[in-house]
Amino acid sequence: MSSAQPMKGPISAVSSFLIICLAYACTAPIKQVDQEIEPDSMTSKGVYVEVLGIAQDAGYPQIDCRRTCCSSLLLKDSVGARVVSLALVDERDTTAWLFEATPDIRSQWSRITELNSGKVPSGVFITHAHIGHYSGLMQFGRESMGAKGIPVYVMSRMAEFLKSNGPWDQLVSMKQIDLQEVRDQEEIALKPDISVLPISVPHRDEYSETVGYMITTGTKSLLFIPDIDKWERWELPIEMFLERVDYALLDGTFFREGELPGRNMDEIPHPFIEESMKRFSELSPEHCQKIHFIHFNHTNPVLWDSGAAKQIEDAGFRIAREGLRLELSN
Repeated sequence: MSSAQPMKGPISAVSSFLIICLAYACTAPIKQVDQEIEPDSMTSKGVYVEVLGIAQDAGYPQIDCRRTCCSSLLLKDSVGARVVSLALVDERDTTAWLFEATPDIRSQWSRITELNSGKVPSGVFITHAHIGHYSGLMQFGRESMGAKGIPVYVMSRMAEFLKSNGPWDQLVSMKQIDLQEVRDQEEIALKPDISVLPISVPHRDEYSETVGYMITTGTKSLLFIPDIDKWERWELPIEMFLERVDYALLDGTFFREGELPGRNMDEIPHPFIEESMKRFSELSPEHCQKIHFIHFNHTNPVLWDSGAAKQIEDAGFRIAREGLRLELSN
């Protein structure tokens, strides 16, 4: 184990596309809070998260998709979107951590090292064993980067999966990655004033368990749950966390029911954005504006129809964009 050790015990559990926006709007919409910052507007060194990707595991456009959502006509002015990933950066001493090892890790690694004054990140946090969240680890191998002992933070089943299956086991045996096993709801202290809390969530756990992460600094916190089954399948109410954090990057894989014609969407039970907006409509405007939807499937109109994004924002919520920075200090 590295010097980042668990510190605290479990937290308390006490604590259709053209829908009518007003039905899902937070009560008494307010002006957008001034917490998001532009990359070039920072005047002092601090701690922040930058969004490195917003798409579901297969990216956008998705391979062999010939539907309108991925057609070259719609994408002619766009490079698409990279798979969900975050950079946690502490400018005070140029340290950084990567969240998720995606298929787009080459460009995302380049970006996080750029943000970190050329230094390699101090570790990688993985949520679960679906392709968009860990397959980028292959770039650490001897055919590519030839890494040396990069700390990779994972839950126990995820650690066993990597140790027991090729080619991942070679990364372990050759000490190119250094597995750091984490536990549900036990904080990992990265620094005296920066910690990460793994939070188990229900999901399709064929190969590993699934976690979200809550990043906490001395003054602010951010919740990252890119993948979860329906909110009601979780034993903990998501609202409990929304009350505690300053930002929440939440699963927005699908916009609505019927988005995948010919497929039973009960087999992939993400919370539809429509459902989430309805559930959260009774929250205060301040809590609603903490919510940034992320992890968009290529069929999600948020990616390719500005009307869908406007609908969400008019209802008092937000949409994660690549390059978005969220300030975690001051």
